[in-house]
Amino acid sequence: MRRVSIDVVKPGMKVGRAIRNSNGQVLLNAGIVLNEKYVARLKSLGVLSLYIDDGLLPDIQVDDVIPEITRVKAVQQVKDMLQAHSRSMGGSVSGADKIYGTINEIIDQLLNNAKLMVELVDIRTMDDYVFAHSVNVCVLALMTGITLGYERPKLFHLGMGALLHDIGKMHVPKEILDKPGALTDEEYAEVKKHPEYGLNILRDNPHVSSLSRLVVYQHHERYNGDGYPKRLKDSEIHKFAQITGMVDMYDALTADRVYRRAFPPHEAYEMILGSGNYLFDYQIIEPFLSNIAAYPAGTIVELSTGEIAVVIRTQKGLSQYPKVRILYDKEKNTLRETVEIDLFDCRNIVINRVVDEPESFIEGNNQVK
Repeated sequence: MRRVSIDVVKPGMKVGRAIRNSNGQVLLNAGIVLNEKYVARLKSLGVLSLYIDDGLLPDIQVDDVIPEITRVKAVQQVKDMLQAHSRSMGGSVSGADKIYGTINEIIDQLLNNAKLMVELVDIRTMDDYVFAHSVNVCVLALMTGITLGYERPKLFHLGMGALLHDIGKMHVPKEILDKPGALTDEEYAEVKKHPEYGLNILRDNPHVSSLSRLVVYQHHERYNGDGYPKRLKDSEIHKFAQITGMVDMYDALTADRVYRRAFPPHEAYEMILGSGNYLFDYQIIEPFLSNIAAYPAGTIVELSTGEIAVVIRTQKGLSQYPKVRILYDKEKNTLRETVEIDLFDCRNIVINRVVDEPESFIEGNNQVK
């Protein structure tokens, strides 16, 4: 199972993971064989990528770090809360207390699955980006906090702040947030107000702690002082806000947006790694990236040997050294016997590149036979 752009999806490919809208409703179930009507419908709904099952990993299950039912419930709760705020014409947000249980549920699930790596990128329609993004930022921030050894009360405040970090965007005009082209200076200035909008929305809310509100207000501040709204730097920025800002950037990079396609996970990984002690404190970058598979299971790669392989898994803490199954020799002939190598144990072999879709020697594997 691997993620591909909707632009290279063809009739005959099989859906590898259920596609849902922000209400939790299944648009297409796993196992459905795509036809032209399905592909056109997905495009019209703003689905820009999906997972296909091409049979390359029939014996390997790729799991999310939290159960799908928990993710769907959390997205729905965030959506209900933010939409209720919009209907109240900008009044105080309600419903924050209702997500206490969900945040604690996510914390429990992450603590019980501490060995899981982030191998999947959540598929979102354009209309539910903000809701799904908020939940994913919460999950990634909590994984980082757990790796840093935070105790449960700290994890809860971090999780709440991360979940609500973009609540201020409800006051930014939708036509600016969804604009497909470059923003004008005036439009960008409006976007940059969303941390202050968020703080004002939550200021008197008894269900959101001052620590969580600080995350909302500071998540766009940067280590070098180039962030906003106060141009804070280094230790002036609360660690929770730095963590949330970092995972916010990673999740935004790896998500499809109306104005650009997603960056591959390995490129987003390198961008975050390269921002150490510049955009973010390096002391939080390493713990975060230890949870991220730079090459998620299902990624097709070309090795320095010239062979083509598929990533089958990544061990926790070894994000750039996955275990791979070789599919084709250096002449691009199919191997008759299964050969697997662990790149951490074979340091003389490295990944040259990720094989993009479509390439002729793997084209046939995508079709249901």
